[in-house]
Amino acid sequence: MQEELRLSSWLPTTNKEVKIRGWEYLDVILFSGDAYVDHPTFGPAVIGRLLESMGLRVAIVPQPNVNDNLQDFVKLGKPRLFFGVTGGCMDPMISNYNANKKRRDKDAYTPNGEIGFRPDYASTVYSKILKEKWPDTPVLIGGIEGSLRRVTHYDYWSDQLMPTILETSKADMLVYGMGEQPLREIVRLLERGVPFESINTVNQTAILINDENDIPKNKNWEDVEIASHETCLKDKKAYASNFKVIEQESNKLAARRIFQKVGNKMLMINPPYPTMTEEEIDASFDLPYTRLPHPKYNKRGPIPAYEMIKTSINIHRGCFGGCSFCTISAHQGKFIASRSKESILREVDKVANMPDFKGYLSDIGGPSANMYQMKGKVQAICDKCVAPSCISPVICSNLDTSHKPLTELYKAVDSHPKVKKSFIGSGIRHDMLVPEFNKNADPKELDDYTEEVMTKHVSGRLKVAPEHTSDPVLKLMRKPSFSYFHKFKERFDKINIKNKLNLQLIPYFISNHPACEVEDMANLAAETKDMGFQLEQVQGFTPTPMTVATVIYYSGYHPYTLKEVNTPKTKKEKDEQHRFFFWYKDENKAWIKNTLNKLGRQDLLKVLLPKKEEKWRKNKPGKTKHTFNDAVPFNQRKNKVKYKKRKRK
Repeated sequence: MQEELRLSSWLPTTNKEVKIRGWEYLDVILFSGDAYVDHPTFGPAVIGRLLESMGLRVAIVPQPNVNDNLQDFVKLGKPRLFFGVTGGCMDPMISNYNANKKRRDKDAYTPNGEIGFRPDYASTVYSKILKEKWPDTPVLIGGIEGSLRRVTHYDYWSDQLMPTILETSKADMLVYGMGEQPLREIVRLLERGVPFESINTVNQTAILINDENDIPKNKNWEDVEIASHETCLKDKKAYASNFKVIEQESNKLAARRIFQKVGNKMLMINPPYPTMTEEEIDASFDLPYTRLPHPKYNKRGPIPAYEMIKTSINIHRGCFGGCSFCTISAHQGKFIASRSKESILREVDKVANMPDFKGYLSDIGGPSANMYQMKGKVQAICDKCVAPSCISPVICSNLDTSHKPLTELYKAVDSHPKVKKSFIGSGIRHDMLVPEFNKNADPKELDDYTEEVMTKHVSGRLKVAPEHTSDPVLKLMRKPSFSYFHKFKERFDKINIKNKLNLQLIPYFISNHPACEVEDMANLAAETKDMGFQLEQVQGFTPTPMTVATVIYYSGYHPYTLKEVNTPKTKKEKDEQHRFFFWYKDENKAWIKNTLNKLGRQDLLKVLLPKKEEKWRKNKPGKTKHTFNDAVPFNQRKNKVKYKKRKRK
């Protein structure tokens, strides 16, 4: 049974709670853009519990008010060691605005989804206030916002290049990526009496060095200098070329130290730590979380992000997909840090014994659900690798993609007497389940995993993310050909029929991605309709810092080739591309007909808007217009009109 919780079971958030613990001072005070949820999925809770486990007295100020007399920034006084600042579990600009730059009407990390509790560019706002109030106390920034804004980056919401967040926030140090390893070392050095200003060679940290100061030496590191912030402002190609260095060094096991001139200062980004060991990641997840929001929110309403994950179990960190539009590898790295089965089962037992547990686990997953325990077969090969993705353009022959440990883990979780069903809510890399793509894997293992998921871990719908149907766009995305989605659907349908499951396959797609044109979206609409899909899980591309696609969006150049890439940027272009997702809506039909006639694509028009519309049914086994075996993918039909060569600018 779960032990009885008291107010002191959470990290203190007020002076009253500090006094309940009998503390006369604090070692570290954390500021967060999120409401305080004491759960291993919420970064501020993880860092707070980690520091607590090191014997420090830690408090957290969640969502401090920046619109009053700033009392929240002085109420707990001055910490002995440092302030820690994060904008929250999402970049605040993503939390506050949608892809069209319109303010959202809900904030998932605030009670009742209320808005207005998180400022734009929260880390910068909080840090500047703290440096003004407490100029002599070090401020460390971290989390996703700091991590992805550690160098010159394009900010979509202000439509400009911005320098490292260390410059705009006036913070003393940035901890990028997952912060447990660098923070342990920082605290160890501080407790040994090393002055904060002398701590400058800790892995996975970044600082700004004034011109008059010497560059710290480290004989174990090689150095590389990228184009200055001022050069990037003048030269988009120089900005693009920077990213290749940044991405490769972020995903190497033996990375170089990166330098970038910013005005009269020098940004120094130290290499990342090696991937966390099983023992290290277990220790982080085994900390004494209550797994609950702080009681201060009891009367304010539920926190949507918490409601979504309160019965979920995170089994690993990292993602080796390296998708061009995704920030996961930039923050968590491409190498997988997996928890032990024992640690995972301990957490399952803790969740199962919570008072309101109904027997259902919402997710057994991670950044990608099916990468657990996957790593290089020969470590020496991984040590030298500079590729940002282990599975694009093909799956690396050195990558062990066995799904057997994951299948066994699912069965172990389901054997818990209080677990009725565990779901897989994280995204599954369907391409890795296709033997034609994952050529080094055992096909039986792949089928066993797919069948295990479909028969025991899905409720009616399996969501996967092919993202597009155009091979040129997919290549730029670092995603495999859409032909592998056809292959996966074939296996899905066979298992569906064999087990009489009646499951739906729900594919995710992105519009207006770099290299995508209206004609690509028209073909996407035709091909997915031909397969029996009426799309619903779709989104427009949103440029976020630290991705290949964002670099292309701003600069017009691919950072690895420095060749020009066309990208839809105007509202009209974006709206037109997105409109093709909804070919079935009456208000779009006249526009689609007109557009396809202008493109000379009557072949697509016949598929999307046939004169005599056949009775069309949504994709369900046995109810689609075709079964997979007799359906021919649209892009493989003999009688289709050949694509006209695109006119490139």
